[in-house]
Amino acid sequence: MADQESEYIYLPETTPHLATILSFPSHSSTFPALYDKTCAEIVELAATIAHFEPVRLHVRPEDQAHAQNLVNNRMVQAPPSEQSRITLIPAPTNHIWVRDTGPMYVRSTKNPTERHAIDFRFCEWGNSLGELIFNDSPDKKGAMRDGSDWPILDAGRRAENTAFAQRVLELEGAGVPRVVSKVRLEGGGIEMDGEGTFMAMESSVTVDSRNEGISKEAIEDELRRLLGVKKFIWIPGREGLDITDYHIDAEARFIRPGVVVVGKPHRKCKKVFWDVYREMRDILDVTIDAQGRKLEVIDIEEPDPELLQGDVPGEETDVAASYVNFYFTNGGLVIPAFGDVEMDRRALETLQKLVPEREVRQVAVNALPRTGGVLHCTTQQVL
Repeated sequence: MADQESEYIYLPETTPHLATILSFPSHSSTFPALYDKTCAEIVELAATIAHFEPVRLHVRPEDQAHAQNLVNNRMVQAPPSEQSRITLIPAPTNHIWVRDTGPMYVRSTKNPTERHAIDFRFCEWGNSLGELIFNDSPDKKGAMRDGSDWPILDAGRRAENTAFAQRVLELEGAGVPRVVSKVRLEGGGIEMDGEGTFMAMESSVTVDSRNEGISKEAIEDELRRLLGVKKFIWIPGREGLDITDYHIDAEARFIRPGVVVVGKPHRKCKKVFWDVYREMRDILDVTIDAQGRKLEVIDIEEPDPELLQGDVPGEETDVAASYVNFYFTNGGLVIPAFGDVEMDRRALETLQKLVPEREVRQVAVNALPRTGGVLHCTTQQVL
């Protein structure tokens, strides 16, 4: 079969952004004991990104006043030039993980100035509805201050999640055409360098939970068409290891074309994480990218997981503590700090050396990794 010709081209995250999309935590998909801390971390992330570029913070209408109050209190500390950069947008949003639910902006190959956006038809990470976050976990029962049950992510809310990418484009009001993908996946499950090289875990893309009945060859053809992929790098991953089936953006990222940073498990991490890491290194260490370059691969060791682990029923038992889950902004790089002072410092120094032309800022997080993600998972660039 001849390779599918590209209709669209993915631009790297380092491309200048019009704005960054974020989502304010929804009661229906946030553990009650972590809700306030999650809200605070999202607002802190918004304020940090606002140092570099505008932020579009999507908020459920019923949470608008609370979100605005948190933003006002945080931004009063910011320089006047940054105080107006966070815009709250009423929207039917539930998950904070807009990397997965939101649209992915691309350009037409026929007209490089023509904006389009891919809708990968979010399906709750392959219909992973068995997770406690979707049910009446012990943490949710009676957790409301008025004694009522905590709302759950029911079918209506899940439909809102699938429709979120389309709704974002409608709210943007810029007439960006929506391109519906034949392949279902999440933005955090794929990584590209902007020069035709693509990385992903097979466990979160070429699996029946997302793409039953679609061959790997057909998936690659569709991704060539949508993203301009010239070289695929597939890593096995582990289906079921976490709710995402092991997204690549917590494991390996392009710091620039030809250079990949990899999250190296902490010595206290489980054997399975070391197994995946070694498989990934074995592949990346011998890979040639789309431009014929041998990849340079750099490890960034993860923090001590015992310093992040909580005791909330239903939260992730393995925290998502990866420094490579960073986010490029206009002129900057925003990276997580987890509270492991030594490892936080090492990650900062390593990334500063890799991007000396950028201002690197750290955002302290604890609730986010305890619920399954970090900074890249919660952001989506508008191009």
